[in-house]
Amino acid sequence: MLEEVERWLATRSWSVADRPLHRILAAKQRTGQTISVVLPALNEEETVGDIVAVIRQDLVEQVPLVDEIVVVDSGSTDRTSAVAAAAGARVVHRDEILPRLPAVPGKGEVLWRSLLVTGGDIVCFIDADLREFSSDFVSGIVGPLLTEPDVDLVKAMYDRPLAGAAGQGGRVTELMARPLLNMHWPQLAGFVQPLGGEYAARRSLLEQLPFPVGYGVELGMLVDALHLVGLDALAQVDVGVRKHRHQDGQALGRMAAAIYRTAQLRLARGHLIRPALTQFERGEEGFEPRTYSVDTEERPPMVDIAEYAERKVA
Repeated sequence: MLEEVERWLATRSWSVADRPLHRILAAKQRTGQTISVVLPALNEEETVGDIVAVIRQDLVEQVPLVDEIVVVDSGSTDRTSAVAAAAGARVVHRDEILPRLPAVPGKGEVLWRSLLVTGGDIVCFIDADLREFSSDFVSGIVGPLLTEPDVDLVKAMYDRPLAGAAGQGGRVTELMARPLLNMHWPQLAGFVQPLGGEYAARRSLLEQLPFPVGYGVELGMLVDALHLVGLDALAQVDVGVRKHRHQDGQALGRMAAAIYRTAQLRLARGHLIRPALTQFERGEEGFEPRTYSVDTEERPPMVDIAEYAERKVA
């Protein structure tokens, strides 16, 4: 491992226990920074309400750490919006944000648009499919941003069990993202969960980053942040165990293709000969091909969007 990464692991990797809640709250009150929590959601009625309720109870009502909880619904056909609103979140529908730009499917698209409907100096992203959720996921990753002025982005790290086996989750991380980062951006080799959906960052950083519209958003954000603010402005915090719904192998294949494409763009800003992925499913007459397009679109830094600039002036 690079000596720089070893030093970073010693100085920029923490546990949630390193910053008690009273210390984080004191830092928030001293600095006057505001915090927005964003949950991108698509058909997550089974879990989104519990997550919102825990954050609201622990970090809004009991301790005034979080200033707003926003669920951005990206086209759910179930009761996601109703459940989230009943639990205390402000619900915004993706297509209502920046309507002059037609929305495209993808998590990164939702995260990018959320910058227009939130006001926090610190924005904390939390996936909406987590089970047995703890508010440590929020307080743990916003803590360094409140107490360390030279830190700009913090990722959560955690164990990811799969079918009861510890450490077996995160298959795309181990098979695609980690090899890519180690080979091409070795400074980022110390991140335990580079693709994790729980991270917080200063708005001043997020608004300068391009957002891949799909699954590549987390890797793209890490790589771009490294180049923009440097390794010492990035950090990670151990928040315990992450339990969520696992996707099947083919869905993971599509995710891996999008992540590879995101990396390829950052390596060469080149063009794929064929930005598509063909997979196979067994049908009545044998294996049948299914071809999916690979996410290739990226949204520009939010500071380049006129509506965002106008909002900041106002």
